[in-house]
Amino acid sequence: MSNLYLGLVHHPIDNKRGEVVTTSVTNLDIHDISRSCRTFGVKKYFIITPLKAQHELVGRILGHWEEDKAALYNPDRQDALAVARIANSVEDAYKWIEEKEGIAPIIAVTGANFDEFTGDEKSLVERMKLDKVPCLLLFGTGWGLNASVVDQADFKLGPIFGAAEDGYNHLSVRSAVAIYLDRLRNR
Repeated sequence: MSNLYLGLVHHPIDNKRGEVVTTSVTNLDIHDISRSCRTFGVKKYFIITPLKAQHELVGRILGHWEEDKAALYNPDRQDALAVARIANSVEDAYKWIEEKEGIAPIIAVTGANFDEFTGDEKSLVERMKLDKVPCLLLFGTGWGLNASVVDQADFKLGPIFGAAEDGYNHLSVRSAVAIYLDRLRNR
């Protein structure tokens, strides 16, 4: 399964009141998710935000590691960040994949607050193989993906359940990405 793409969505995102917002890009998400993507063979990691100031921030962070001095200091970081790319919207990432692959990807979404799920990681891998299509796997920030994104999805992955006896279950998006990618690649 070498045709997996990942998107970290910063807009449209719900806040805790259910309002549509744009969340901030974080340096940790850029670095750590890039490293997970590179480790698990994701073709491209889209950082999805319409804000030009956020585009500039991502460009500075990625550009820093492309400089000779930084690349010499930590070549593994430069290698991992090579999979990262900014996109204005989920639609733009989708179109980019369609152009590169010559076929439209399926969109898979993650979230602990969905009312229903299509299946688990094994089911998603089987669907990709059966349909012979790439997949754009989307993760939300804030309080999760807005319904406008979820409603476009072809596949809703089941949540990651923790083992806390009191039911606590609130992973960082970086942790969730790593767990899902491990499950998708190693099932």
